[in-house]
Amino acid sequence: MDNELLAWIVFIVMAVALVILDIVLHRKPEHIPVKKALKETAIWVVAALCFGIFIFFMFGETRGMEFITAYIMEESMSIDNLFVFILIFGLFSIPDEYQHKALFYGIFGAVIFRLIFMLIGVRLMEFDFVMYIFGIILAYAALKTLFAKESDDEGGNSKIADFMSKHLKTSPRLDGDRFFTRVDSRLMMTPLLLCVIVIEISDLVFALDSIPAVLALSSDLLVIYTSNIFAILGLRSLYFAIKGGLNSMKYLKYGLGVILLFIAAKLLLNEVIEIPIAASLGFIVAVLSVTIIASLMAKDRPQPE
Repeated sequence: MDNELLAWIVFIVMAVALVILDIVLHRKPEHIPVKKALKETAIWVVAALCFGIFIFFMFGETRGMEFITAYIMEESMSIDNLFVFILIFGLFSIPDEYQHKALFYGIFGAVIFRLIFMLIGVRLMEFDFVMYIFGIILAYAALKTLFAKESDDEGGNSKIADFMSKHLKTSPRLDGDRFFTRVDSRLMMTPLLLCVIVIEISDLVFALDSIPAVLALSSDLLVIYTSNIFAILGLRSLYFAIKGGLNSMKYLKYGLGVILLFIAAKLLLNEVIEIPIAASLGFIVAVLSVTIIASLMAKDRPQPE
């Protein structure tokens, strides 16, 4: 069997098995405690690392390093997305016990859309000028991340929610974890389904930043798609594991902005200097470490009265 085909089969089997395990563990709506979410997050991280090791042995050091680098970058960018999820759940007043189901269906759609976008992106990267277009997009995204106000995302999601509520037949109240309900014998969508749709739309917006960034690290579809999906599928458990401490990560967005600027420079200066993938990995890990440690230190520092 061809090694490339074998790798895709291994990835699909692992992903499907983990998704089934996730469904079994969350058959009923429930509040997910941090301890349980941390265990599930560890399962996804270990699975991604195991697949990365598999890539190392099957295809060599370069593709293995590309996978690990792309996975870490996507995971770090996904953390920034979690802030938006909190805002979305707040807009639709979704209780904790129903948030996992909303994320499950919202992120599941991302699996399909990311594949489509990456197939297009890999083809576009065959044209040299596209590299510079992606570099400009990432530079803009970096500056937006560094200087945007926290209220910007909330305002955008609020407008989407208001528009959908006005133009779609929507029940004013939740009906358990159902997506549809009947009000006066009329079939209507519940706020939970609207929440899922907004999460899908938000992911499409996130993809405009993350896909050019990962394409700057590698144009290998196997590497970039599998690393992306492992990060996305583990996002639900990560959300419940750290959502209580997200507000304390005050410097994280600056770290992500610096990383995006670095990736933009990597694209725009590709003809001048070639940055090894190991150097990219080291830079990303170093920046994330500094911003997380700085955030934790700022959290523990006593506030002036």
